[in-house]
Amino acid sequence: MRVHVVSDVHGNSRDLATAGDGADALVCLGDLVLFLDYADHSRGIFPDLFGTENADRLVELRTARRFEEARELGRRLWAGRDKNAAIESAVRKQYAEMFAAFPTPTYATYGNVDLPGLWPEFAGPGTTVLDGQRVEIGGRVFGFVGGGLRTAMNTPFEISDEEYAAKVEAVGEVDVLCTHIPPDVPDLCYDTVARRFERGSRALLDAIRRTRPRYSLFGHVHQPLSRRMRIGRTECINVGHFNATGTPFALEW
Repeated sequence: MRVHVVSDVHGNSRDLATAGDGADALVCLGDLVLFLDYADHSRGIFPDLFGTENADRLVELRTARRFEEARELGRRLWAGRDKNAAIESAVRKQYAEMFAAFPTPTYATYGNVDLPGLWPEFAGPGTTVLDGQRVEIGGRVFGFVGGGLRTAMNTPFEISDEEYAAKVEAVGEVDVLCTHIPPDVPDLCYDTVARRFERGSRALLDAIRRTRPRYSLFGHVHQPLSRRMRIGRTECINVGHFNATGTPFALEW
């Protein structure tokens, strides 16, 4: 059995179309939307609406953790516009491309920048969306927990620690634990390019120690200090920043 796993697709529909080649199934750990490409500030919803110069400024402020100034820039740019309608329209366009690129079967959960309310509109019969749920793939049980925890970035699908922990608890004991964010381990949460810690989940870490899945698979941190480590018997693996690499992680058994 061979399963390919991707995360942080961020608009890369071209490579997503071939991500399932040679695999029995594709697993997607979320972040399909590209709001702003930190490597190429001309790509994404924000520069499409406001231009590359404003995108440069926004990245500069966020990277310096000057979040209030970044929010003020956003308020000024959005003044007089229907922000929700503009973003939803752009996201719908991206989702149409992303979901059309998914092979059959695909098993997917949400990232922190996704809009879960729109997914039923685009997920076809070959795509199974899971969040706080389990599914059997090739005789192994996969559990899925989507979204991220609340941060100063205020991305669309951030939830409370309590809500996230409840979803982890609902998944229970599985062979492969699939999440968008990593367990709360510094080496797995630190982004070496952004030079900051992303939020990992303590509830996820506790579940790994308690239930001992064979694998914990996740994304979210684009350039992690450590891509993989072992916690007890569990192999914890960041499956990679698919937007940049275009290459899925392969899980075989």
